[in-house]
Amino acid sequence: MANNLEEVVSQFQEITNEVKADFGKLASEQLNWKPGADSWSVGQCLDHLIKSNEEFFPELDQLAAGTRRNSLWQNWSPLSGIAGAFLVNSLKKDGQKVKTNQKMTPPSDIENDIVERFERHQEEFIQKIRKTENVDWNRVVLTSPFVKIMTYKMSVGLVALIEHEKRHIRQARRVMETDGFPTARLTQSAEASI
Repeated sequence: MANNLEEVVSQFQEITNEVKADFGKLASEQLNWKPGADSWSVGQCLDHLIKSNEEFFPELDQLAAGTRRNSLWQNWSPLSGIAGAFLVNSLKKDGQKVKTNQKMTPPSDIENDIVERFERHQEEFIQKIRKTENVDWNRVVLTSPFVKIMTYKMSVGLVALIEHEKRHIRQARRVMETDGFPTARLTQSAEASI
Protein backbone atom coordinates (compact mmCIF):
# COMPACT_ATOMS: atom_id res chain seq x y z
CA MET A 1 0.00 0.00 0.00
CA ALA A 2 1.48 3.36 -1.04
CA ASN A 3 2.03 6.09 1.51
CA ASN A 4 -0.41 8.97 1.35
CA LEU A 5 2.47 11.45 1.42
CA GLU A 6 0.95 14.32 -0.53
CA GLU A 7 -2.27 14.23 1.50
CA VAL A 8 -0.33 14.27 4.79
CA VAL A 9 1.94 17.10 3.58
CA SER A 10 -1.05 19.05 2.28
CA GLN A 11 -2.79 18.85 5.67
CA PHE A 12 0.28 20.08 7.55
CA GLN A 13 0.70 22.93 5.03
CA GLU A 14 -2.96 23.87 5.38
CA ILE A 15 -2.58 24.05 9.16
CA THR A 16 0.50 26.26 8.73
CA ASN A 17 -1.45 28.61 6.44
CA GLU A 18 -4.31 28.79 8.94
CA VAL A 19 -1.94 29.59 11.79
CA LYS A 20 -0.33 32.39 9.78
CA ALA A 21 -3.73 33.81 8.75
CA ASP A 22 -5.37 33.53 12.19
CA PHE A 23 -2.50 34.41 14.51
CA GLY A 24 0.20 36.04 12.38
CA LYS A 25 -0.82 39.62 13.13
CA LEU A 26 -1.36 39.19 16.88
CA ALA A 27 0.65 41.39 19.22
CA SER A 28 2.66 39.91 22.10
CA GLU A 29 -0.10 40.84 24.57
CA GLN A 30 -2.62 38.88 22.51
CA LEU A 31 -0.34 35.87 21.98
CA ASN A 32 0.23 35.59 25.74
CA TRP A 33 -3.29 36.35 26.99
CA LYS A 34 -4.94 33.45 28.85
CA PRO A 35 -8.64 33.02 29.65
CA GLY A 36 -7.76 31.66 33.11
CA ALA A 37 -4.91 30.50 35.30
CA ASP A 38 -5.25 26.87 34.14
CA SER A 39 -5.71 27.76 30.47
CA TRP A 40 -3.18 28.17 27.69
CA SER A 41 -2.62 31.22 25.54
CA VAL A 42 -2.47 31.18 21.74
CA GLY A 43 1.33 31.25 21.96
CA GLN A 44 1.42 28.34 24.40
CA CYS A 45 -0.73 26.21 22.08
CA LEU A 46 1.76 26.77 19.25
CA ASP A 47 4.79 26.20 21.46
CA HIS A 48 3.28 22.91 22.69
CA LEU A 49 2.82 21.70 19.10
CA ILE A 50 6.45 22.43 18.24
CA LYS A 51 7.68 20.55 21.32
CA SER A 52 5.36 17.59 20.76
CA ASN A 53 6.24 17.16 17.09
CA GLU A 54 9.97 17.41 17.79
CA GLU A 55 9.69 14.25 19.88
CA PHE A 56 9.23 12.36 16.59
CA PHE A 57 12.22 13.91 14.80
CA PRO A 58 14.77 11.24 15.87
CA GLU A 59 12.57 8.40 14.57
CA LEU A 60 11.89 10.23 11.31
CA ASP A 61 15.63 10.81 10.86
CA GLN A 62 16.38 7.12 11.50
CA LEU A 63 13.67 6.06 9.05
CA ALA A 64 15.06 8.39 6.38
CA ALA A 65 18.56 7.00 6.96
CA GLY A 66 17.32 3.40 6.82
CA THR A 67 18.68 2.64 10.30
CA ARG A 68 15.42 2.33 12.21
CA ARG A 69 13.77 -1.04 12.94
CA ASN A 70 10.67 -1.96 14.91
CA SER A 71 11.40 -3.23 18.40
CA LEU A 72 10.11 -6.62 19.55
CA TRP A 73 7.29 -4.89 21.41
CA GLN A 74 6.35 -2.84 18.35
CA ASN A 75 6.23 -5.99 16.20
CA TRP A 76 4.04 -7.93 18.63
CA SER A 77 2.04 -5.27 20.48
CA PRO A 78 -1.67 -6.09 20.42
CA LEU A 79 -2.38 -2.36 20.79
CA SER A 80 -1.05 -1.24 17.41
CA GLY A 81 -4.32 -1.89 15.59
CA ILE A 82 -6.62 -0.18 18.07
CA ALA A 83 -4.52 2.43 19.89
CA GLY A 84 -4.02 4.63 16.83
CA ALA A 85 -7.71 4.74 15.95
CA PHE A 86 -8.57 5.46 19.58
CA LEU A 87 -5.99 8.27 19.68
CA VAL A 88 -7.24 9.87 16.45
CA ASN A 89 -10.87 9.77 17.64
CA SER A 90 -10.02 11.21 21.05
CA LEU A 91 -8.09 14.10 19.46
CA LYS A 92 -11.12 15.06 17.40
CA LYS A 93 -13.15 15.65 20.60
CA ASP A 94 -12.51 19.03 22.19
CA GLY A 95 -14.58 18.69 25.36
CA GLN A 96 -12.12 16.46 27.18
CA LYS A 97 -9.04 18.01 28.79
CA VAL A 98 -5.96 15.82 28.70
CA LYS A 99 -3.09 16.15 31.18
CA THR A 100 0.00 17.23 29.24
CA ASN A 101 3.34 15.54 29.73
CA GLN A 102 5.56 17.89 31.75
CA LYS A 103 8.16 17.92 28.98
CA MET A 104 5.53 19.26 26.54
CA THR A 105 4.18 21.97 28.86
CA PRO A 106 4.94 25.39 27.35
CA PRO A 107 6.50 28.20 29.39
CA SER A 108 4.13 30.86 30.70
CA ASP A 109 5.62 33.65 28.58
CA ILE A 110 6.02 33.07 24.84
CA GLU A 111 8.18 35.22 22.57
CA ASN A 112 6.19 37.15 19.94
CA ASP A 113 7.96 35.35 17.07
CA ILE A 114 6.08 32.13 17.89
CA VAL A 115 4.06 32.15 14.64
CA GLU A 116 7.23 32.43 12.55
CA ARG A 117 8.88 29.70 14.65
CA PHE A 118 5.84 27.49 14.13
CA GLU A 119 6.03 28.06 10.36
CA ARG A 120 9.73 27.15 10.28
CA HIS A 121 9.06 24.13 12.45
CA GLN A 122 6.30 22.92 10.12
CA GLU A 123 8.61 23.27 7.10
CA GLU A 124 11.26 21.17 8.85
CA PHE A 125 8.66 18.62 9.98
CA ILE A 126 7.29 18.28 6.46
CA GLN A 127 10.80 17.79 5.04
CA LYS A 128 11.49 15.03 7.56
CA ILE A 129 8.21 13.31 6.64
CA ARG A 130 9.00 13.62 2.92
CA LYS A 131 12.32 11.83 3.51
CA THR A 132 10.38 8.75 4.72
CA GLU A 133 8.49 8.45 1.43
CA ASN A 134 10.19 5.15 0.54
CA VAL A 135 9.39 3.60 3.93
CA ASP A 136 6.18 1.56 4.20
CA TRP A 137 4.25 3.58 6.77
CA ASN A 138 1.94 0.63 7.42
CA ARG A 139 4.84 -1.62 8.45
CA VAL A 140 6.53 0.90 10.72
CA VAL A 141 5.13 0.83 14.24
CA LEU A 142 5.76 3.84 16.45
CA THR A 143 5.71 3.96 20.23
CA SER A 144 4.19 7.07 21.71
CA PRO A 145 6.91 9.23 23.29
CA PHE A 146 4.29 10.23 25.87
CA VAL A 147 2.67 6.87 26.78
CA LYS A 148 5.38 4.23 26.32
CA ILE A 149 2.96 1.27 26.15
CA MET A 150 0.95 2.79 23.28
CA THR A 151 1.92 1.68 19.78
CA TYR A 152 0.42 2.50 16.41
CA LYS A 153 1.27 2.26 12.74
CA MET A 154 3.11 5.27 11.37
CA SER A 155 0.33 5.86 8.82
CA VAL A 156 -2.13 6.31 11.70
CA GLY A 157 0.40 8.16 13.84
CA LEU A 158 0.78 10.87 11.20
CA VAL A 159 -3.00 11.30 11.10
CA ALA A 160 -2.93 11.58 14.91
CA LEU A 161 -0.27 14.31 14.68
CA ILE A 162 -2.43 16.21 12.20
CA GLU A 163 -5.45 15.90 14.50
CA HIS A 164 -3.32 16.97 17.46
CA GLU A 165 -2.35 20.14 15.62
CA LYS A 166 -5.96 20.82 14.59
CA ARG A 167 -7.13 20.32 18.18
CA HIS A 168 -4.74 22.93 19.55
CA ILE A 169 -5.44 25.37 16.72
CA ARG A 170 -9.14 25.13 17.63
CA GLN A 171 -8.15 25.72 21.25
CA ALA A 172 -6.15 28.82 20.26
CA ARG A 173 -9.11 30.16 18.27
CA ARG A 174 -11.37 29.68 21.30
CA VAL A 175 -8.91 31.78 23.33
CA MET A 176 -9.38 34.63 20.84
CA GLU A 177 -13.18 34.27 21.10
CA THR A 178 -13.17 34.49 24.91
CA ASP A 179 -14.52 37.60 26.62
CA GLY A 180 -11.61 39.77 27.70
CA PHE A 181 -9.29 38.84 24.83
CA PRO A 182 -7.39 42.05 24.02
CA THR A 183 -8.50 43.52 20.74
CA ALA A 184 -6.07 44.95 18.20
CA ARG A 185 -7.34 48.45 18.92
CA LEU A 186 -6.68 48.08 22.66
CA THR A 187 -3.23 46.65 21.98
CA GLN A 188 -2.34 49.51 19.60
CA SER A 189 -3.54 52.16 22.05
CA ALA A 190 -1.66 50.46 24.88
CA GLU A 191 1.52 50.48 22.79
CA ALA A 192 0.96 54.16 21.87
CA SER A 193 0.73 55.11 25.55
CA ILE A 194 4.08 53.49 26.40
